[in-house]
Amino acid sequence: MTPTIYHNPKCGTSRNTLAMLEKAGLEPAVVEYLKTPLDRSQLASLIAILDIPVRELLRRKGTPYDELSLDDPKWTDDQLIDFIVEHPILMNRPVVVADGKAKLCRPSEVVFELLPDAQIGEFTKEDGEIVAAKNTKD
Repeated sequence: MTPTIYHNPKCGTSRNTLAMLEKAGLEPAVVEYLKTPLDRSQLASLIAILDIPVRELLRRKGTPYDELSLDDPKWTDDQLIDFIVEHPILMNRPVVVADGKAKLCRPSEVVFELLPDAQIGEFTKEDGEIVAAKNTKD
């Protein structure tokens, strides 16, 4: 399995998720989506795999979310996708895709749901919090 992580290296949650993948012995494909934004088709496909409402993928903090009034229910999913394409910073992160499944990994340990055989033991996040995959065998 070669997972793909849609990553922002300035984000601690994203860095933790990438480190968890690497500790599990995986070499994920890293897509820095702010440098290499997804086009509309790629984004729509990703949302379909995530199987979440488009609004759940929107990030508010540090983005033009409020300026664009994206909390207004008038915006359709297609329009919201267009906003994310135009402003990639609106896409929440990190998103990990593995074996045809995808998760928005907030918090970062959500990534364990995509790694059923992960044997990473305990992992210490950047903030000092210790987490472990529920399926880890010691």
